[in-house]
Amino acid sequence: MAVTIRDLAAWKAEGRRFVMLTAYDYPTARLLAEAEVPVLLVGDTLADNVLGYANTLPVTMAEMLHHARAVARGAPDQLLVGDLPFGTYQRSCADAIDNAVEYLKAGMHAIKLEGGGWVVETVARLTQRGIPVMGHLGLTPQSVNAFGGMKVQARSAPDRERLIADAHALQDAGAFAIVLEGIPRDLAAQVSGELVIPTIGIGAGPDCDAQVLVIHDLLGITGHLRGAAPKFVKAYADLGEAIVKAARAYVDDVRAGRFPDDAHSFH
Repeated sequence: MAVTIRDLAAWKAEGRRFVMLTAYDYPTARLLAEAEVPVLLVGDTLADNVLGYANTLPVTMAEMLHHARAVARGAPDQLLVGDLPFGTYQRSCADAIDNAVEYLKAGMHAIKLEGGGWVVETVARLTQRGIPVMGHLGLTPQSVNAFGGMKVQARSAPDRERLIADAHALQDAGAFAIVLEGIPRDLAAQVSGELVIPTIGIGAGPDCDAQVLVIHDLLGITGHLRGAAPKFVKAYADLGEAIVKAARAYVDDVRAGRFPDDAHSFH
């Protein structure tokens, strides 16, 4: 049975924790669906995890849609969320609506955007038009230049109060869930306790209603791409090393004439 935003609300009410993982292609989406991961995010982390950009800022809507369609073909029964990349909603609500519509036409069921404050009006405009929206507060990577790097956010009293106010404002605007990234554990716990909608943590401690990780971090590939993974990441496999080892073994077999052998040839 297909997962919907109503399921997430019910799980929050029941105290049932759930997970979200990023997916950027058909095979990954198929495998995560087989693993019964309920929510898949086509994140703008596509930029630095798949396309080789230094951060998330350069990725375009066209690139995101290309990968969103592949994920939609691989996992039609999961709740699929498309990340609005930098520049697709900052200029106007009209831009946000146009790009969100493109996501839904590509097979996504909802969109995600970053920030509070002025973003709240955009969220309200989207939800009024029947477009489900996931919010994102705390360390918002699209603001990396304003933050001066990828740093833990909301440590001061004024920043904490602002984040709590933004979370409530996003909920009031119609957001069905909020990602909390890179904030102190006690603050995430407070926000999670105050909101009716689910919170999805990443680097925000264990007290959120759900957790999300980038699939390359989960699988232990990140270290082969751009150095050590962040502190909050737990790798559940070491596929990066497994891929390197397999490729080296293939190279050695071909050079030594061991592959292809008779068993792998046609007669």
